[in-house]
Amino acid sequence: MAQFKDFNFKLVVVEQLMYIDEKLTPPFRLADLLRERGLGGDPWEYAHRHGLDYKVVPEARAFFESLEIGDELLAGVEELCMDGGNQVYQECAPVWDGEDDLFDISSLDDLTLLPKLRRVLGSEFLGPELQDELRGRGIAAD
Repeated sequence: MAQFKDFNFKLVVVEQLMYIDEKLTPPFRLADLLRERGLGGDPWEYAHRHGLDYKVVPEARAFFESLEIGDELLAGVEELCMDGGNQVYQECAPVWDGEDDLFDISSLDDLTLLPKLRRVLGSEFLGPELQDELRGRGIAAD
């Protein structure tokens, strides 16, 4: 199983595989996890009540950090979308408005896990040097 170095990069990959392509199943829903653990069913209320506004809810972080993604699924990823409205971000941080660096990607070392990646939508959310790195690898940075 692949080991990601950058948690935020992994989240973008999860967005593609779990919420867009629906190949990584079942989809994670923070509300379901909270209900299962007897913590209520409203992620926004839970985050707000526990001082987790604009932070990743620890239960969601633990789930995504431990989530194993098979090499065969990773090998099929041809496109990624970076957008503040990604479902994975809402599942991680229900009280987040996309206006800070909470989900910024700091490294593209994990690109080696995606041998067929050809396009990154929303690459303007990456710093200029990371955009240049994408282009240098022949990946369209839209």
